[in-house]
Amino acid sequence: MTSSTRDVVTNTSPLLYLHQLGLIDLLPQIFQRLVVPSAVIAELAEGQGLGYDVPSPSAFAWVEIAPPVVPITQAPTGLGPGEREAIALAVTRRSDLILLDDGLARRYASGLGLAVTGTLGVILRAKQRGHLAAVSPVLDRLTGLGSRLAAETRAGVVKLADE
Repeated sequence: MTSSTRDVVTNTSPLLYLHQLGLIDLLPQIFQRLVVPSAVIAELAEGQGLGYDVPSPSAFAWVEIAPPVVPITQAPTGLGPGEREAIALAVTRRSDLILLDDGLARRYASGLGLAVTGTLGVILRAKQRGHLAAVSPVLDRLTGLGSRLAAETRAGVVKLADE
């Protein structure tokens, strides 16, 4: 069962982490459609070219690959092309939600009035909807993949998951 969230834009890291966790199929169980900016497709292709295990969004029927949009020029320095384009796309489309993991990108998108969550939010929603038995082992695996997960953040997610 999907939520009423219709238009969800994502940046690279939530796709990458959920794929590497073997949990990318949670996305269509939670959201009706995921919109992936072309800059994110380019970042994933670059990672694949370097030999990394990355998802191929075009292989998923529940993914819409958006054509290039003009990134927001006033965005703070430090945002990558995928983040810039995802935020611009979410603003342009008046998206219901944007998936971002980077703290600077999240703060900037929130300041623009966008609803923001990230990989941890997807994992938590999956647990709350019965798609995952527990979040703790998933968070352990996520940390093993190189995600910088602060101890306080981990504890907060585990608490929200009632574990």
